Amino acid sequence: MNRLFRLFNTSIGRKLVLAVTGVLLFGFLIGHILGNMAVFQGPDAFNGYANWLQGHPFLWVARGGLVVIFTVHIYLGLRLAVENRSARPTPYTDGATFLVSSASRYMAVTGSIVLLFLVFHLAHFTFGVVDPQQYDVIDVQNRHDVYTMVVTAFQSPWVSGIYIAAMLMLGVHLVHAVKSLFQTLGINHQSYTGAIRIFGGILVAAIVLGNCSIPVLIWAGVITLGEN
Repeated sequence: MNRLFRLFNTSIGRKLVLAVTGVLLFGFLIGHILGNMAVFQGPDAFNGYANWLQGHPFLWVARGGLVVIFTVHIYLGLRLAVENRSARPTPYTDGATFLVSSASRYMAVTGSIVLLFLVFHLAHFTFGVVDPQQYDVIDVQNRHDVYTMVVTAFQSPWVSGIYIAAMLMLGVHLVHAVKSLFQTLGINHQSYTGAIRIFGGILVAAIVLGNCSIPVLIWAGVITLGEN
């Protein structure tokens, strides 16, 4: 245990924990978008999935674990950003800045924006604070009508705009995160690193495009309110 604490108190240790929590959160994002794809199957399928999820005995255990993982990830990300800035108080020259990607330099910024969006997202769909009238709607099977809530919400241009912008920002954050992940974990070899990064980029694109497709297709009239 003492070794773990000593490791955590080093920059390398914090980067390792940041990478591991990042992997766990990335896995959650993949599972989350796969679940959300049920919206394309119609209200019965989507409400059935949401009802199953809400009734799962380990839901709050999973939520508690995600809160811990996310909190640790945010704390370490911000702490490492401060440490990096303190280690080099003199700004980079133009040439050096060119060698550092914009995504890398603004990881703390993109991460903070994603955090703000997460608070809004939870207030909107999990706790029903943003639109309480739609949150209380139930379907004909006496289930929480998540389908109607989602479709009605994304018919609003400002709500759709917030979600799409947040997903694009998440994509920027993840692109650099995936690249840094392999470096931190030592998965860095010319024979396979390129292929792994391409696969990681495809997963990032799938998460972003999958999430953006829902408000876009609702706006296009492909996903509509229907009989439950």
